[in-house]
Amino acid sequence: MKTYKIHLIRHGLTDGNILGQYIGCRTDLPISPEGLNQLRLLKDSIEYPEIDRLYSSPMLRCRQTAAVLYPDMEIHTEANLREYDFGDFEGKTASELETNPDFLNWASGKTSAVPGGEDNTEFVKRVCLGLNRVVTDMMENGAFESAVIMHGGAIMMLLAAAAVPRHSPVEWTAENGRGYSLLITPSLYHRSGVVEVYDII
Repeated sequence: MKTYKIHLIRHGLTDGNILGQYIGCRTDLPISPEGLNQLRLLKDSIEYPEIDRLYSSPMLRCRQTAAVLYPDMEIHTEANLREYDFGDFEGKTASELETNPDFLNWASGKTSAVPGGEDNTEFVKRVCLGLNRVVTDMMENGAFESAVIMHGGAIMMLLAAAAVPRHSPVEWTAENGRGYSLLITPSLYHRSGVVEVYDII
């Protein structure tokens, strides 16, 4: 039986990451100079997987990362892999929001939606749809190994929903330029949407 490998890689460091801001799909930040330098050092020090096809969130920070790590590959963007819509929290830090009751309710799990933003459940459905489109595209194009450059929050929520071994979202945290390697067994994936994490990048 044919299997497929997908490597989920978090984009390079941005100024928003450095400042601890909630930066989602509304702010199209580039990678910071420090982030670009980190990516180049990572590329020299670790062996990124060889791939047949390259996918990315359409956000600039992801496309830039894809171009640094795989400069000779065509980038195929998938809109559903964009980061969470943080709504009214966009661009703010947790310390700036610590007295905001809407933020406290969202952060504690009492509500799943951000004011003016996205519902957690809808976010998970969206990124799972994005992964499914990647898998379908790979199958249609005869690609058996791909990289997907996306966002930290999207990776966390996607793997918490679909991956084995089972972990909470926070346990699927990935540093910038790092990520996880997935094994897709078509019969299992099409039956239950389950993917297997077999390595850390």
